[in-house]
Amino acid sequence: MPKLRTWTVHGDGKRVAPDDVVAPEERLAWPMTIGIGMQHVIAMFGATFLVPVLTGFPPTATIFFSGVGTLIFILMTVGHGQRLGLPSYTGSSFAFISPVIAATAGGGMAEALSGIIAAGLVLFLIGVLVDRFGAGWINKLMPPAVTGAIVALIGLNLAPVAWENYQQQPWTATITLTAIVLATVLFRGFWGRISILIGVVIGYLVAFPQGQLSELDSNLAAADWIGLPDFTAPSFSWNAIALIVPVVVVLIAENTGHIKAVASMTDRNLDRSLGRAYMGDGAATMVAGLGGGSGTTTYAENIGVMAATRVYSTAAYVVAGLTAIALGMVPKFGALIVSIPIGVLGGATIILYGLIAVLGGRIWVEARVDFKNPINLFPAAIGLILGAANATWTSASGDVSFNGIAIGSFATIIIYQVMFYVAKYGVNRGVPFSPGTVPGKITSEDYPKPTPTDPNL
Repeated sequence: MPKLRTWTVHGDGKRVAPDDVVAPEERLAWPMTIGIGMQHVIAMFGATFLVPVLTGFPPTATIFFSGVGTLIFILMTVGHGQRLGLPSYTGSSFAFISPVIAATAGGGMAEALSGIIAAGLVLFLIGVLVDRFGAGWINKLMPPAVTGAIVALIGLNLAPVAWENYQQQPWTATITLTAIVLATVLFRGFWGRISILIGVVIGYLVAFPQGQLSELDSNLAAADWIGLPDFTAPSFSWNAIALIVPVVVVLIAENTGHIKAVASMTDRNLDRSLGRAYMGDGAATMVAGLGGGSGTTTYAENIGVMAATRVYSTAAYVVAGLTAIALGMVPKFGALIVSIPIGVLGGATIILYGLIAVLGGRIWVEARVDFKNPINLFPAAIGLILGAANATWTSASGDVSFNGIAIGSFATIIIYQVMFYVAKYGVNRGVPFSPGTVPGKITSEDYPKPTPTDPNL
Protein backbone atom coordinates (compact mmCIF):
# COMPACT_ATOMS: atom_id res chain seq x y z
CA MET A 1 0.00 0.00 0.00
CA PRO A 2 1.53 3.36 -1.03
CA LYS A 3 2.41 5.73 1.77
CA LEU A 4 0.12 8.77 2.12
CA ARG A 5 2.05 11.92 1.25
CA THR A 6 1.91 14.46 4.09
CA TRP A 7 3.94 17.43 5.23
CA THR A 8 7.18 16.90 7.09
CA VAL A 9 7.75 18.97 10.22
CA HIS A 10 10.30 21.76 9.75
CA GLY A 11 12.98 21.60 12.44
CA ASP A 12 11.38 21.47 15.87
CA GLY A 13 8.11 22.80 14.42
CA LYS A 14 8.22 25.92 16.58
CA ARG A 15 10.61 28.38 14.97
CA VAL A 16 12.23 29.32 11.67
CA ALA A 17 15.92 30.25 11.61
CA PRO A 18 16.75 33.78 10.32
CA ASP A 19 18.15 32.52 7.01
CA ASP A 20 15.76 29.59 6.61
CA VAL A 21 12.30 29.07 5.07
CA VAL A 22 9.54 26.52 5.53
CA ALA A 23 9.18 24.80 2.14
CA PRO A 24 5.79 24.03 0.53
CA GLU A 25 6.04 20.35 1.51
CA GLU A 26 6.95 21.21 5.13
CA ARG A 27 4.95 22.60 8.00
CA LEU A 28 5.36 23.97 11.50
CA ALA A 29 3.49 22.54 14.51
CA TRP A 30 -0.25 22.51 13.85
CA PRO A 31 -1.13 25.37 16.27
CA MET A 32 1.34 27.65 14.46
CA THR A 33 0.24 26.38 11.05
CA ILE A 34 -3.39 27.11 11.91
CA GLY A 35 -2.43 30.61 13.07
CA ILE A 36 -0.62 31.35 9.81
CA GLY A 37 -3.56 29.94 7.84
CA MET A 38 -5.85 32.40 9.65
CA GLN A 39 -3.49 35.22 8.65
CA HIS A 40 -3.91 34.20 5.01
CA VAL A 41 -7.71 34.41 5.37
CA ILE A 42 -7.48 37.93 6.80
CA ALA A 43 -4.97 38.99 4.13
CA MET A 44 -7.23 37.89 1.26
CA PHE A 45 -10.47 39.01 2.84
CA GLY A 46 -10.18 42.75 2.23
CA ALA A 47 -10.18 42.28 -1.54
CA THR A 48 -12.16 39.06 -1.92
CA PHE A 49 -15.38 40.25 -0.27
CA LEU A 50 -15.48 43.52 -2.26
CA VAL A 51 -15.93 41.76 -5.61
CA PRO A 52 -19.33 40.18 -4.87
CA VAL A 53 -20.52 43.39 -3.22
CA LEU A 54 -19.67 45.35 -6.38
CA THR A 55 -21.10 42.78 -8.80
CA GLY A 56 -24.19 41.86 -6.80
CA PHE A 57 -23.13 38.25 -6.21
CA PRO A 58 -23.82 36.54 -2.85
CA PRO A 59 -20.76 37.22 -0.63
CA THR A 60 -21.04 33.91 1.22
CA ALA A 61 -20.91 31.96 -2.07
CA THR A 62 -17.82 33.88 -3.18
CA ILE A 63 -16.02 33.32 0.14
CA PHE A 64 -17.05 29.65 0.10
CA PHE A 65 -15.76 29.05 -3.43
CA SER A 66 -12.54 30.96 -2.78
CA GLY A 67 -11.79 28.33 -0.14
CA VAL A 68 -12.83 25.47 -2.42
CA GLY A 69 -10.74 26.97 -5.24
CA THR A 70 -7.68 27.19 -3.00
CA LEU A 71 -7.87 23.46 -2.25
CA ILE A 72 -8.37 22.71 -5.97
CA PHE A 73 -5.35 24.84 -6.89
CA ILE A 74 -3.10 22.99 -4.43
CA LEU A 75 -4.23 19.60 -5.76
CA MET A 76 -3.86 20.64 -9.41
CA THR A 77 -0.28 21.89 -8.92
CA VAL A 78 1.02 18.62 -7.46
CA GLY A 79 3.74 17.28 -9.75
CA HIS A 80 6.82 18.52 -11.61
CA GLY A 81 8.79 18.27 -8.40
CA GLN A 82 6.10 19.84 -6.17
CA ARG A 83 5.15 16.95 -3.91
CA LEU A 84 2.30 18.76 -2.17
CA GLY A 85 1.45 21.48 -4.66
CA LEU A 86 2.19 25.20 -4.77
CA PRO A 87 1.30 27.70 -2.02
CA SER A 88 -1.43 30.05 -3.20
CA TYR A 89 -4.81 31.45 -2.23
CA THR A 90 -7.36 31.86 -5.01
CA GLY A 91 -9.44 34.92 -4.19
CA SER A 92 -11.86 36.99 -6.26
CA SER A 93 -10.26 38.63 -9.29
CA PHE A 94 -10.97 42.32 -9.86
CA ALA A 95 -10.52 41.70 -13.57
CA PHE A 96 -14.00 40.17 -13.62
CA ILE A 97 -15.83 43.15 -12.12
CA SER A 98 -16.55 45.30 -15.17
CA PRO A 99 -17.52 42.51 -17.62
CA VAL A 100 -19.58 40.71 -14.96
CA ILE A 101 -21.49 43.92 -14.18
CA ALA A 102 -22.16 44.36 -17.90
CA ALA A 103 -23.20 40.73 -18.35
CA THR A 104 -25.45 40.85 -15.27
CA ALA A 105 -27.15 44.02 -16.49
CA GLY A 106 -27.91 42.35 -19.82
CA GLY A 107 -29.02 38.90 -18.69
CA GLY A 108 -28.82 38.51 -14.93
CA MET A 109 -26.42 36.72 -12.63
CA ALA A 110 -27.07 33.25 -14.07
CA GLU A 111 -25.89 34.31 -17.54
CA ALA A 112 -22.83 36.06 -16.09
CA LEU A 113 -21.88 32.77 -14.44
CA SER A 114 -21.70 31.09 -17.85
CA GLY A 115 -19.09 33.66 -18.86
CA ILE A 116 -17.08 32.94 -15.70
CA ILE A 117 -17.19 29.21 -16.46
CA ALA A 118 -16.05 29.84 -20.03
CA ALA A 119 -13.14 32.00 -18.82
CA GLY A 120 -12.09 29.25 -16.43
CA LEU A 121 -12.30 26.65 -19.19
CA VAL A 122 -10.15 28.73 -21.56
CA LEU A 123 -7.55 29.29 -18.83
CA PHE A 124 -7.57 25.57 -18.00
CA LEU A 125 -7.02 24.60 -21.66
CA ILE A 126 -4.20 27.12 -21.98
CA GLY A 127 -2.69 25.53 -18.89
CA VAL A 128 -2.87 22.10 -20.54
CA LEU A 129 -1.01 23.44 -23.59
CA VAL A 130 1.61 25.20 -21.48
CA ASP A 131 2.10 22.09 -19.35
CA ARG A 132 2.66 20.07 -22.54
CA PHE A 133 4.55 22.48 -24.80
CA GLY A 134 5.93 25.22 -22.52
CA ALA A 135 5.06 28.92 -22.19
CA GLY A 136 7.10 30.28 -25.09
CA TRP A 137 4.08 30.73 -27.36
CA ILE A 138 2.27 32.82 -24.73
CA ASN A 139 5.24 35.15 -24.46
CA LYS A 140 5.16 35.64 -28.23
CA LEU A 141 1.41 36.22 -28.38
CA MET A 142 1.30 38.49 -25.34
CA PRO A 143 4.71 40.02 -24.54
CA PRO A 144 5.00 42.43 -21.57
CA ALA A 145 4.09 45.42 -23.76
CA VAL A 146 0.73 43.79 -24.44
CA THR A 147 -0.02 42.27 -21.02
CA GLY A 148 0.89 45.50 -19.24
CA ALA A 149 -1.51 47.47 -21.44
CA ILE A 150 -4.34 44.99 -20.89
CA VAL A 151 -3.93 44.99 -17.12
CA ALA A 152 -3.78 48.80 -17.06
CA LEU A 153 -6.85 49.30 -19.25
CA ILE A 154 -8.93 47.14 -16.88
CA GLY A 155 -8.18 49.52 -14.02
CA LEU A 156 -8.96 52.56 -16.18
CA ASN A 157 -12.19 50.95 -17.40
CA LEU A 158 -13.36 50.60 -13.78
CA ALA A 159 -12.56 54.23 -12.86
CA PRO A 160 -16.08 55.62 -13.55
CA VAL A 161 -17.62 52.97 -11.27
CA ALA A 162 -15.33 53.95 -8.39
CA TRP A 163 -16.04 57.66 -8.85
CA GLU A 164 -19.80 57.14 -9.02
CA ASN A 165 -19.72 55.27 -5.70
CA TYR A 166 -17.45 57.92 -4.21
CA GLN A 167 -19.81 60.78 -5.08
CA GLN A 168 -22.83 59.18 -3.41
CA GLN A 169 -21.30 59.41 0.08
CA PRO A 170 -18.18 61.60 -0.36
CA TRP A 171 -17.48 62.18 3.37
CA THR A 172 -17.49 58.46 4.20
CA ALA A 173 -15.54 57.67 1.02
CA THR A 174 -12.86 60.25 1.82
CA ILE A 175 -12.37 58.95 5.37
CA THR A 176 -12.18 55.36 4.09
CA LEU A 177 -9.60 56.27 1.46
CA THR A 178 -7.57 58.30 3.95
CA ALA A 179 -7.64 55.48 6.49
CA ILE A 180 -6.33 52.99 3.93
CA VAL A 181 -3.52 55.31 2.86
CA LEU A 182 -2.45 56.08 6.44
CA ALA A 183 -2.68 52.45 7.57
CA THR A 184 -0.42 51.45 4.68
CA VAL A 185 2.39 53.78 5.77
CA LEU A 186 1.88 53.85 9.56
CA PHE A 187 1.75 50.09 10.05
CA ARG A 188 4.45 47.59 9.16
CA GLY A 189 4.38 43.89 8.41
CA PHE A 190 1.09 42.04 8.59
CA TRP A 191 -1.07 45.03 9.66
CA GLY A 192 0.25 47.12 6.82
CA ARG A 193 -0.73 44.42 4.35
CA ILE A 194 -4.35 44.41 5.49
CA SER A 195 -4.67 48.20 5.25
CA ILE A 196 -7.66 47.87 2.91
CA LEU A 197 -9.54 45.80 5.47
CA ILE A 198 -8.63 48.30 8.21
CA GLY A 199 -9.85 51.19 6.08
CA VAL A 200 -13.14 49.43 5.32
CA VAL A 201 -13.75 48.76 9.03
CA ILE A 202 -13.06 52.42 9.87
CA GLY A 203 -15.34 53.56 7.04
CA TYR A 204 -18.02 51.21 8.32
CA LEU A 205 -17.81 52.78 11.80
CA VAL A 206 -17.89 56.31 10.37
CA ALA A 207 -20.99 55.48 8.32
CA PHE A 208 -22.96 54.31 11.36
CA PRO A 209 -23.66 57.71 13.03
CA GLN A 210 -24.54 59.13 9.60
CA GLY A 211 -27.42 56.69 9.21
CA GLN A 212 -25.80 54.91 6.27
CA LEU A 213 -26.31 51.44 7.77
CA SER A 214 -30.10 51.48 7.63
CA GLU A 215 -30.31 47.98 6.13
CA LEU A 216 -27.90 46.32 8.57
CA ASP A 217 -30.43 45.42 11.27
CA SER A 218 -32.95 43.94 8.85
CA ASN A 219 -30.27 42.00 6.94
CA LEU A 220 -28.83 40.51 10.13
CA ALA A 221 -32.26 39.66 11.51
CA ALA A 222 -33.22 37.82 8.33
CA ALA A 223 -30.01 35.76 8.20
CA ASP A 224 -29.36 32.52 10.05
CA TRP A 225 -26.19 31.77 11.97
CA ILE A 226 -25.52 28.53 10.11
CA GLY A 227 -26.59 27.63 6.58
CA LEU A 228 -25.45 26.90 3.06
CA PRO A 229 -24.35 29.76 0.81
CA ASP A 230 -26.78 31.19 -1.74
CA PHE A 231 -25.90 28.90 -4.64
CA THR A 232 -26.97 29.91 -8.16
CA ALA A 233 -27.00 27.75 -11.29
CA PRO A 234 -25.55 29.21 -14.52
CA SER A 235 -27.52 29.89 -17.70
CA PHE A 236 -25.74 29.76 -21.06
CA SER A 237 -25.22 33.09 -22.84
CA TRP A 238 -22.92 33.87 -25.77
CA ASN A 239 -23.07 37.54 -24.83
CA ALA A 240 -21.78 36.91 -21.32
CA ILE A 241 -19.05 34.64 -22.66
CA ALA A 242 -17.91 37.30 -25.15
CA LEU A 243 -17.81 39.91 -22.39
CA ILE A 244 -15.97 37.89 -19.76
CA VAL A 245 -13.53 35.54 -21.54
CA PRO A 246 -10.99 38.32 -22.41
CA VAL A 247 -10.07 38.61 -18.71
CA VAL A 248 -8.13 35.37 -19.20
CA VAL A 249 -5.25 37.54 -20.41
CA VAL A 250 -5.11 39.18 -16.99
CA LEU A 251 -5.40 35.86 -15.16
CA ILE A 252 -2.39 34.57 -17.11
CA ALA A 253 -0.36 37.65 -16.14
CA GLU A 254 -1.40 37.40 -12.47
CA ASN A 255 -0.69 33.68 -12.17
CA THR A 256 2.65 34.03 -13.95
CA GLY A 257 3.71 36.81 -11.60
CA HIS A 258 2.65 34.78 -8.58
CA ILE A 259 4.61 31.69 -9.61
CA LYS A 260 7.69 33.79 -10.42
CA ALA A 261 7.47 35.45 -6.99
CA VAL A 262 7.16 32.13 -5.15
CA ALA A 263 10.07 30.72 -7.18
CA SER A 264 12.23 33.68 -6.22
CA MET A 265 11.37 33.48 -2.50
CA THR A 266 11.85 29.70 -2.27
CA ASP A 267 14.91 29.68 -4.56
CA ARG A 268 13.30 27.12 -6.89
CA ASN A 269 12.75 26.96 -10.62
CA LEU A 270 8.98 26.64 -10.99
CA ASP A 271 8.71 27.26 -14.75
CA ARG A 272 7.53 23.69 -15.30
CA SER A 273 4.68 24.29 -12.86
CA LEU A 274 3.32 27.30 -14.76
CA GLY A 275 0.85 25.24 -16.79
CA ARG A 276 -0.38 23.47 -13.67
CA ALA A 277 -0.99 26.87 -12.05
CA TYR A 278 -3.13 27.99 -15.00
CA MET A 279 -5.02 24.69 -14.82
CA GLY A 280 -5.56 25.08 -11.07
CA ASP A 281 -6.90 28.62 -11.31
CA GLY A 282 -8.98 27.69 -14.35
CA ALA A 283 -10.55 24.76 -12.52
CA ALA A 284 -11.20 26.93 -9.44
CA THR A 285 -12.92 29.55 -11.60
CA MET A 286 -15.08 26.96 -13.34
CA VAL A 287 -16.23 25.45 -10.05
CA ALA A 288 -17.03 28.93 -8.70
CA GLY A 289 -19.07 29.70 -11.80
CA LEU A 290 -21.05 26.49 -11.44
CA GLY A 291 -22.38 27.53 -8.02
CA GLY A 292 -22.60 31.32 -7.98
CA GLY A 293 -19.10 32.36 -6.94
CA SER A 294 -16.85 35.03 -8.43
CA GLY A 295 -14.01 34.21 -10.83
CA THR A 296 -10.73 33.59 -9.04
CA THR A 297 -7.06 34.41 -9.33
CA THR A 298 -3.95 33.79 -7.26
CA TYR A 299 -3.58 36.54 -4.65
CA ALA A 300 -0.60 38.84 -4.26
CA GLU A 301 -1.81 39.76 -0.76
CA ASN A 302 -0.90 36.28 0.44
CA ILE A 303 2.56 36.50 -1.07
CA GLY A 304 3.15 39.29 1.43
CA VAL A 305 2.20 37.02 4.32
CA MET A 306 4.65 34.39 3.06
CA ALA A 307 7.40 36.97 2.71
CA ALA A 308 6.84 38.16 6.27
CA THR A 309 6.62 34.72 7.90
CA ARG A 310 9.00 32.85 5.53
CA VAL A 311 6.46 30.01 5.71
CA TYR A 312 5.52 28.67 2.26
CA SER A 313 3.80 25.55 3.53
CA THR A 314 0.74 24.46 1.56
CA ALA A 315 -0.59 23.16 4.89
CA ALA A 316 -1.26 26.77 5.91
CA TYR A 317 -3.23 27.27 2.69
CA VAL A 318 -5.27 24.15 3.34
CA VAL A 319 -6.17 25.67 6.71
CA ALA A 320 -7.03 28.97 4.99
CA GLY A 321 -9.21 27.21 2.42
CA LEU A 322 -11.12 25.24 5.04
CA THR A 323 -11.60 28.39 7.12
CA ALA A 324 -13.05 30.28 4.14
CA ILE A 325 -15.44 27.39 3.43
CA ALA A 326 -16.62 27.56 7.05
CA LEU A 327 -17.12 31.36 6.86
CA GLY A 328 -19.16 30.88 3.69
CA MET A 329 -21.62 28.83 5.71
CA VAL A 330 -22.39 31.67 8.14
CA PRO A 331 -25.24 33.71 6.54
CA LYS A 332 -25.03 36.48 9.17
CA PHE A 333 -21.44 37.02 8.06
CA GLY A 334 -22.68 37.53 4.51
CA ALA A 335 -25.40 39.92 5.70
CA LEU A 336 -22.73 42.05 7.40
CA ILE A 337 -20.78 42.27 4.14
CA VAL A 338 -23.82 43.11 1.99
CA SER A 339 -24.61 46.05 4.30
CA ILE A 340 -21.33 47.87 3.59
CA PRO A 341 -22.20 51.50 2.67
CA ILE A 342 -21.63 52.64 -0.90
CA GLY A 343 -19.27 55.38 0.30
CA VAL A 344 -16.97 52.83 1.90
CA LEU A 345 -16.85 50.97 -1.39
CA GLY A 346 -16.17 54.23 -3.23
CA GLY A 347 -13.16 55.08 -1.08
CA ALA A 348 -11.72 51.57 -1.26
CA THR A 349 -12.23 51.11 -4.99
CA ILE A 350 -10.57 54.42 -5.88
CA ILE A 351 -7.40 52.79 -4.56
CA LEU A 352 -8.02 49.22 -5.70
CA TYR A 353 -8.92 50.06 -9.27
CA GLY A 354 -6.02 52.49 -9.46
CA LEU A 355 -3.68 49.75 -8.27
CA ILE A 356 -4.83 47.56 -11.15
CA ALA A 357 -3.93 50.30 -13.63
CA VAL A 358 -0.55 50.87 -11.98
CA LEU A 359 0.13 47.12 -11.99
CA GLY A 360 0.11 47.32 -15.78
CA GLY A 361 2.80 49.97 -15.60
CA ARG A 362 4.77 47.81 -13.20
CA ILE A 363 4.78 44.99 -15.76
CA TRP A 364 6.28 47.41 -18.30
CA VAL A 365 8.93 48.65 -15.88
CA GLU A 366 10.02 45.22 -14.67
CA ALA A 367 10.23 43.91 -18.25
CA ARG A 368 12.01 47.11 -19.38
CA VAL A 369 9.61 47.60 -22.28
CA ASP A 370 11.10 49.96 -24.87
CA PHE A 371 8.42 52.52 -25.75
CA LYS A 372 10.74 54.23 -28.19
CA ASN A 373 9.74 51.32 -30.41
CA PRO A 374 6.33 52.10 -31.98
CA ILE A 375 5.55 48.38 -32.14
CA ASN A 376 5.30 48.53 -28.34
CA LEU A 377 3.95 52.08 -28.13
CA PHE A 378 1.03 52.16 -30.57
CA PRO A 379 -0.84 48.98 -29.49
CA ALA A 380 -0.61 50.03 -25.84
CA ALA A 381 -1.78 53.57 -26.60
CA ILE A 382 -4.78 52.42 -28.62
CA GLY A 383 -5.77 49.72 -26.15
CA LEU A 384 -5.62 52.07 -23.16
CA ILE A 385 -7.93 54.63 -24.77
CA LEU A 386 -10.43 52.02 -25.94
CA GLY A 387 -10.52 50.51 -22.46
CA ALA A 388 -10.73 53.83 -20.60
CA ALA A 389 -13.49 55.07 -22.91
CA ASN A 390 -15.34 51.75 -22.51
CA ALA A 391 -15.73 51.39 -26.27
CA THR A 392 -18.53 48.91 -26.90
CA TRP A 393 -19.83 46.89 -29.83
CA THR A 394 -23.10 45.01 -30.06
CA SER A 395 -24.18 42.70 -32.87
CA ALA A 396 -27.21 43.59 -34.95
CA SER A 397 -29.23 40.87 -33.24
CA GLY A 398 -28.15 42.05 -29.80
CA ASP A 399 -27.03 38.56 -28.81
CA VAL A 400 -23.32 39.36 -28.60
CA SER A 401 -21.69 42.41 -27.10
CA PHE A 402 -18.13 43.44 -26.29
CA ASN A 403 -17.25 46.10 -23.73
CA GLY A 404 -14.16 48.27 -23.40
CA ILE A 405 -12.05 45.61 -21.73
CA ALA A 406 -12.70 43.06 -24.47
CA ILE A 407 -12.27 45.51 -27.35
CA GLY A 408 -9.19 47.11 -25.81
CA SER A 409 -7.60 43.71 -25.13
CA PHE A 410 -8.28 42.34 -28.61
CA ALA A 411 -7.10 45.57 -30.24
CA THR A 412 -3.84 45.57 -28.30
CA ILE A 413 -3.04 41.95 -29.16
CA ILE A 414 -4.02 42.18 -32.85
CA ILE A 415 -2.35 45.54 -33.54
CA TYR A 416 0.86 44.38 -31.86
CA GLN A 417 1.00 41.19 -33.91
CA VAL A 418 0.22 43.01 -37.18
CA MET A 419 2.86 45.70 -36.56
CA PHE A 420 5.43 43.14 -35.43
CA TYR A 421 5.12 40.90 -38.50
CA VAL A 422 4.80 43.77 -40.97
CA ALA A 423 7.99 45.26 -39.55
CA LYS A 424 9.70 41.87 -39.65
CA TYR A 425 8.63 40.67 -43.09
CA GLY A 426 7.29 43.77 -44.90
CA VAL A 427 8.89 45.72 -47.73
CA ASN A 428 10.70 48.00 -45.26
CA ARG A 429 12.06 45.23 -43.08
CA GLY A 430 15.37 46.16 -41.54
CA VAL A 431 14.83 49.90 -42.13
CA PRO A 432 14.95 51.92 -38.89
CA PHE A 433 11.77 53.67 -37.82
CA SER A 434 11.44 57.40 -38.47
CA PRO A 435 12.54 59.39 -35.41
CA GLY A 436 9.33 61.43 -35.76
CA THR A 437 7.23 58.38 -34.87
CA VAL A 438 9.35 57.41 -31.90
CA PRO A 439 8.88 59.63 -28.85
CA GLY A 440 12.10 59.81 -26.92
CA LYS A 441 14.03 62.10 -24.62
CA ILE A 442 13.73 65.76 -25.67
CA THR A 443 16.99 67.66 -25.67
CA SER A 444 18.00 71.22 -26.54
CA GLU A 445 18.88 70.00 -30.02
CA ASP A 446 15.20 69.32 -30.70
CA TYR A 447 14.21 73.00 -30.33
CA PRO A 448 14.58 75.56 -33.17
CA LYS A 449 17.63 77.76 -32.97
CA PRO A 450 16.95 81.49 -32.48
CA THR A 451 17.60 83.82 -35.41
CA PRO A 452 19.28 87.28 -35.27
CA THR A 453 15.81 88.90 -35.48
CA ASP A 454 14.45 87.01 -32.49
CA PRO A 455 13.43 89.62 -29.84
CA ASN A 456 14.53 87.30 -27.08
CA LEU A 457 18.17 87.62 -28.09
